[in-house]
Amino acid sequence: MTALQVEKTRVSNPIDFDRNGRQAGYLRAPLSRNGSPWGVVEIPIISVRNGRGPTILLTGGIHGDEYEGPIAISSLARSLDPAKVQGRVIMIPAYNMPAVLADARLSPVDNRDMNRCFPGNPRGTFSEMLAHFLDGYVLPHADVSVDLHTAGQGMEAALSTNMHYLADPALRQKTMDTAAAFGAPFNTVFWGVDEGATFTSCVERRGIISIGTEIGGWGRVNVEGVRHARRGIDNVLKHWGVIEGKPDTAQRDDTPGTRHMMVRDPANYSFAPANGTFEPANVAGDEVRAGAPAGWLHFVEDIDRDPIEVTYQRDGLLWMAAGPGRVTRGDVVGVVMQDYDAVRAAA
Repeated sequence: MTALQVEKTRVSNPIDFDRNGRQAGYLRAPLSRNGSPWGVVEIPIISVRNGRGPTILLTGGIHGDEYEGPIAISSLARSLDPAKVQGRVIMIPAYNMPAVLADARLSPVDNRDMNRCFPGNPRGTFSEMLAHFLDGYVLPHADVSVDLHTAGQGMEAALSTNMHYLADPALRQKTMDTAAAFGAPFNTVFWGVDEGATFTSCVERRGIISIGTEIGGWGRVNVEGVRHARRGIDNVLKHWGVIEGKPDTAQRDDTPGTRHMMVRDPANYSFAPANGTFEPANVAGDEVRAGAPAGWLHFVEDIDRDPIEVTYQRDGLLWMAAGPGRVTRGDVVGVVMQDYDAVRAAA
């Protein structure tokens, strides 16, 4: 972990991270509003500490329309026995509480995507204030961060962990090993469209192991996504020796573990060229070919306007597939992943 100078937070925290046993309480983030000038937003936080061992940070609900992580972390928080822990587990099941309660990706308080607000600002907007607290006051305690996401309402994802490509080979291998231990069908190493202000980027800047997930989407609770989330966080705790046991990474198709993939360059992304109704040609996990249609953009408001065919530019498996029908020009409608190749990844 790397120590950084941090400005004073406006968020109050009842948890003493150095105390043994189970502690559960509510972060209080100030939110002055009509009818409540001294109002706060309460955010559940749980810490379980015992013996010697690493600290695993589990976060969910950074986007409010992503359900599997909050369900899985809440389940663990209710059941984790401190006597069976060697180390510390910090759990924040639903961090962006206003967005969670609004069932929305963006916070209804400031209309911001909190996962594009890191490292945050204690004097900034509500989302920036929350980002600052998580980055500056919780993250420095962690050795491993597991941030549970899905594709939300806008897309569907092949069930997967994900990570950025890391230049440090030792850190990259530890991260890939942690992702493999989680045991999702895929682990995607990716170079994103806009990653510099994400929570993952903050974790990496501190030299902490960081994996994320994409375990659902299309605005619903994914049954397999919840199963993988719950099993996966147990697996990570086992992998790092925080609880006893061997990770279970077997897949439904009888493969023994995770398939490592990558999204290497912008050509892996297909974008909508106009506003319209998008008809996808595939669902997440399908095998696709360069030049084949990713789908068709329809203009149902115009009688004689023909659809536009949107194509894939790479062979591979579809990692992300477009969800709701209406899209805006510039929206991603498909992301293709290929098998991880260390030589190509380093190029």
